[in-house]
Amino acid sequence: MNHIDPKARLGQGVMVGYFSVIGKDVQVGDNVTIGNNVTIWDGTVIGDNVQIGDGSVIGKQPKPSKTSTVKYEDVLPPLVIGANTTIGANAVIYAGATIGENALIADLASVRENCKIGNFVVVGRGVAVENKTTIGEYTKIQTGAYITAYMDIEDHVFIAPMVTFTNDNFMGRTKERFKFIKGATVKRGARVGGGSIILPGVVIGEESFVAAGALVTKDTGERKVVIGLPAKETRTVPGRELLENQEDKK
Repeated sequence: MNHIDPKARLGQGVMVGYFSVIGKDVQVGDNVTIGNNVTIWDGTVIGDNVQIGDGSVIGKQPKPSKTSTVKYEDVLPPLVIGANTTIGANAVIYAGATIGENALIADLASVRENCKIGNFVVVGRGVAVENKTTIGEYTKIQTGAYITAYMDIEDHVFIAPMVTFTNDNFMGRTKERFKFIKGATVKRGARVGGGSIILPGVVIGEESFVAAGALVTKDTGERKVVIGLPAKETRTVPGRELLENQEDKK
């Protein structure tokens, strides 16, 4: 048995599985598929042809703990999901976020509040995207990566599995840290190899290449390969690997 609030608006051809809850003022476009045991919170806006996997929680309002750094006194604006996007099983996406068209938020992934995710983005299985982060179009983030809060990730970025970004050099100590909290900026076309660790505030240069397992402690140049612990520039990215030389830039 499902619960669909009388004030929810469902488009043509919507299919809803068993034991799902659709809240007040939810707007669902045409030809949307909603799995079993899905919860869609009040006011969420879902575009046409979206698919939502079993067990997902969509448009959840954040409830910070008493010791959380970020506090919310007001209800956040509803989540908006663009057309043709797929949400995997048991994904959790918070209110205040915007998900573009033709995106994939895979199984067990989470997207926190006040994030903006562009068109054709892939957020892989088990990826955590923290609050106030922006992700540009055609970016791919692979399984298990941790995208910290306050990050800027531009278009056509590739982030390999198990990459960790950080945003706090003080690791939770002293009030001074609040002036400096900032995640990395990853410029257009950059690639970050598996298992790398990126320290707070670092800028990964346009079309640069961070080798697997690197520890990036300072900004990288454009089109540079960086390797090691700590990472150092070793050479320039070969021309054949640049976006401008790819037949399929998607």
